[in-house]
Amino acid sequence: MALGLRLDNVFLGEVPVDPRADNTRRQVLGACASRVKPTPVRAPRVLATSREVMALLGLEEGAAATPEFAAVFSGSHVPEGMDPWAACYGGHQFGRWAGQLGDGRAISLCEALGADGQRWELQLKGAGPTPYSRTADGRAVLRSSVREFLCSEAMHHLGVPTTRALSLVATGEPVIRDMFYDGHPEAEPGAVVCRVAPTFLRFGSFELLAARQDVETLRRLVEHTLRRHYPALGPAGKESCLELVREVAARTALMVAHWMRVGFVHGVMNTDNMSILGLTLDYGPYGWLDGYDPTWTPNTTDAAEGRYRFGHQPGIAFWNVVRFAEALHPLIQDIPALEAAVEVFTSAFDRHHRDLTAQKLGLASLDAPEAQTLADEVLDLLPRAETDMTLFFTALTELPHGEAATTPDEALLAGFAAAWYDADRARARIHHRLLPWLRAWDALALPAPERQARMRAANPRYVLRNYLAQQAIERAEAGDPSLIHETLEVLRRPYTAQPGREAFEARRPEWARHKAGCSALSCSS
Repeated sequence: MALGLRLDNVFLGEVPVDPRADNTRRQVLGACASRVKPTPVRAPRVLATSREVMALLGLEEGAAATPEFAAVFSGSHVPEGMDPWAACYGGHQFGRWAGQLGDGRAISLCEALGADGQRWELQLKGAGPTPYSRTADGRAVLRSSVREFLCSEAMHHLGVPTTRALSLVATGEPVIRDMFYDGHPEAEPGAVVCRVAPTFLRFGSFELLAARQDVETLRRLVEHTLRRHYPALGPAGKESCLELVREVAARTALMVAHWMRVGFVHGVMNTDNMSILGLTLDYGPYGWLDGYDPTWTPNTTDAAEGRYRFGHQPGIAFWNVVRFAEALHPLIQDIPALEAAVEVFTSAFDRHHRDLTAQKLGLASLDAPEAQTLADEVLDLLPRAETDMTLFFTALTELPHGEAATTPDEALLAGFAAAWYDADRARARIHHRLLPWLRAWDALALPAPERQARMRAANPRYVLRNYLAQQAIERAEAGDPSLIHETLEVLRRPYTAQPGREAFEARRPEWARHKAGCSALSCSS
């Protein structure tokens, strides 16, 4: 055992593996992965760990303070029994087929059995070059690593399906990045995140094999997927493959419905960033809505097209599920059956989204026409003046039952003042419609305390706003990781008011509106 991990590697024994051992950039054919060793770093230092993921893996909390932990989870030492690999996959990027992509800066160390017997894949992001690195160096900078570490755990505590993060380790080495793609690269501190999931297989893992017409390797990968991740579906065959499409569609629908509930925007929903387990995967230029705006994307690369904007996420997820289904067509050979299978996404998303919206609003359901009208009206109102989504629903949650009917107009609206970025604009464009909406909502919503309990479970008070992450990054770049720890501690209880943590609840300050890292971000890492 390494550091107390119970290693149980099965993936490389069940799928075709690249026979070449040289770590050179190339097209890898007939394989799902290439064995590759991480590149050691100069001075690894553990900046943060997730105590929950440590426990999940059966690791003692004190293990993170040992030199071995820093060495292993920076990629500087590979203990006996680990068999690292980089995965081979392709994908559609911004709607266009990109061919082979693969793990260009991620290296999976091993599979390990957790405390409950669940098998987990431990993957280092930023651990050095692989055969899939193309023109990149396989490294990651501290800023992107902090964002991935914090967001992985924040999403888990929000109840959103996600990959997890075990550790964040500084490398002690600079990484050259052109953050704005403007021809001015700079040296930044490097770091490695160890992320954790039952598997990091993605839609693109199957797409590449189908595009290459490598049906035998595709079959082997599907057999592994069914055996290890969907055993209830039975052995590989037409019906189990169709059921796999349905399951992936349903899980993806649930994931995206939760994104919409908390105001999360992934930013780069390429098919190579879509998990076959319906987990939020690859935290790059993500963001949370500050002002509620269905057209907003945090990705500067996507600013002109807006393909991955907040309101477009359900449609893109469905498009991606169709691409996954197409990849399995060689094993199914039944287009009508596949078309029916992908429609599971539509029905599942509609069901989850309606249920979660009703929960956010403290309604029993959206089945009644007047309930659906209330939901539609409020989401039409919020963008009319820049309205903070999280703060608006927090204020609505805390409005006592029956208050809307008896409270004077100004007093009723005062509770929502923190949600508006421009009070005058809100007064001119929202107040006259919000007042009757609030009174109609109060009459229809569930009675207290049932209403508040239902709403408090759906509406977070604390989310990882980009400016909060950026403040933690800047402090860490100056050598002090304490704000990473403090931010993670707050995000562990996102639905509970935390006295003394008001700074983490506040809307985005004006200084952060256009500051790099605080609003939109590039794909640079």
